[in-house]
Amino acid sequence: MTKNINKMDNYSEKDIEVLEGLDAVRRRPGMYIGGTGIKALHHMFYEILDNAVDEAISGYCNEIRVTINKDGSVTVADNGRGIPVGKHPKLKKSTLEVILTTLHSGSKFGGNKYSYSGGLHGVGLSVVNALSEKLTVQVHREGQIWELNLEKGKPIDTTTPIGTTDKTGTIVTFKPDDTIFESVVFNSETMMDRIKEIAFLNQGLTIYFSDKREEPHIEEVFSYNGGITEYVAEINKTKTPLHKEVIFFRNERDNVVVECAMQYTDDFTESIYSFVNNVKTVDGGTHELGFKYGLSRVVNEIARVKNILKDKDSNISGDDIREGLTAVINIKMKEPQFEGQTKGKLTNTEVRSIVDSITFESLYNYFNKNTSVLSTIVNKAKEAARAKEAERKARQISNKKNTTDIAGLSSKLAQCTSRKPEECELFIVEGNSAGGTAKQGRDRNFQAILPLRGKILNSEKSRITKILSSNEIKTIIAAIGAGIGKDFSIDKVKYHKIIIMTDADVDGEHIRTLLLTFFYRFMKPLIDEGYIYIARPPLYKITKGKRVEYVFTEKEKDRLLEELGENAEVQRYKGLGEMNPEQLWETTMNPANRVLIKVTEEDAIISDKIFSTLMGNKVDLRRGFIEKRAKYAEVDLSNF
Repeated sequence: MTKNINKMDNYSEKDIEVLEGLDAVRRRPGMYIGGTGIKALHHMFYEILDNAVDEAISGYCNEIRVTINKDGSVTVADNGRGIPVGKHPKLKKSTLEVILTTLHSGSKFGGNKYSYSGGLHGVGLSVVNALSEKLTVQVHREGQIWELNLEKGKPIDTTTPIGTTDKTGTIVTFKPDDTIFESVVFNSETMMDRIKEIAFLNQGLTIYFSDKREEPHIEEVFSYNGGITEYVAEINKTKTPLHKEVIFFRNERDNVVVECAMQYTDDFTESIYSFVNNVKTVDGGTHELGFKYGLSRVVNEIARVKNILKDKDSNISGDDIREGLTAVINIKMKEPQFEGQTKGKLTNTEVRSIVDSITFESLYNYFNKNTSVLSTIVNKAKEAARAKEAERKARQISNKKNTTDIAGLSSKLAQCTSRKPEECELFIVEGNSAGGTAKQGRDRNFQAILPLRGKILNSEKSRITKILSSNEIKTIIAAIGAGIGKDFSIDKVKYHKIIIMTDADVDGEHIRTLLLTFFYRFMKPLIDEGYIYIARPPLYKITKGKRVEYVFTEKEKDRLLEELGENAEVQRYKGLGEMNPEQLWETTMNPANRVLIKVTEEDAIISDKIFSTLMGNKVDLRRGFIEKRAKYAEVDLSNF
């Protein structure tokens, strides 16, 4: 290797930059909260809420009040012990100021002042402070009220007593810095979803929520005496339970508290949600493995004791036993260890055997007294095993057809010339007319077109055997080229952008929802990897003289017509097929101009509930969902 001495001479001590205090957080926010988008914005709120909840799970707090103030700032108030305010013995300044301005400071490292805590890294409050335009903390403690004000991470005064009190607790008000975040507008529904989850997980905790930005104010109270038992019942409201009672057990072993609520439904999938110290472990971990193993052992063993399984019968597999199961596993422990920064997977090895043994013992006692519930579970599992064998045979037939021309794929799919998945896009288009226009308007180098005929099968309540009997769905499977269900392989996907392009009307929305349901239930890695997108075709073409504008909503149309004045010509597009190829390319397919919405999953429980509500068979729940959200029917693209 040769060295360029002249270039090396330019690198010296003056080039070494030292970021002091919280400057590193402001310079690289993505390292601490995952980005600067709307998800990161709400993560700021979660950090402050989690601090208050840590007081609750340690037994020092039973009320939390969350308020979105009129100016868009957020206040989180708890009635816990209050953050210490006296001088820090080492740093010789207010402990409150130390916690707010120093990364990795706090009482959660020593393991003595918090029996259980999800926030072990000591960065939450200081990071929120660093990324806030303004932050104020009031502490009620030892008969006095103390206050500290900060701007962009730096104190603008000292911790000062401002009054007396007979209460204890901490009140944090913060306003995110709009020079850092893409948007500083909090979504009240997103916040309430997290608050509701926290209230379910912490029996006896009451959380008050208020949004004061618009009249009438939103006011909600979240408190669940039934805890996670109520949580499972809430999740299953959109489903059909196979037994009335939600099974619940709780026990403690080796300083690990294990509680679980579970209920079977007629679904064909399992829905297991796990938490550690209120942290949602989306990738599972040792606690989930322990629960699954304990459940499989106990069902097989006691089913033989009760003669529901005969000696000649083989053991039922864990996958089959868990079909239709909805379960919430909630554990509390000291010093949890997680895989990666996202805390998505618990790795403490000792937890598996603890959860396994508690699950086995608790369910053995329950099933011994409730034989009818056990019989229901075993029969459901046997049905799942039979269906699995039928699915295997259906896949074999489907794979044989794939070697020829499944569902006439070659005549439907207009392939692109590139064979590099990271470059390629697949547009799934509603109807042959729009498909023909898209084929003419596309860039053949990287854009493939697959027209669909009508509405595809509703896959919400369908097994794979039924799915594979649908020609339209088989065509989609073959075009993507990665299999389906448990056989799906993300490495075999032929397109890293799969774009749903439907008309901007009710039928188009329905087709889009059917496609999303299919991808969510049978090809979910496509969503997890960020490969699914929704195209946004315009509603109107507005022309005045030589000026041509395309608009996406009624409000945009009204604003533009007011700006243009009289004699503007308005063309309403009833469907994609009404556009000529050049218009469709310019407005909806050209990467330089188009608007694509990436489909992501914020919360698995909420996603599952939405699909079950919209595509399930409970009409009253679907009607209520739609009526409640009717005012949001016209999408404002400025939010994307």
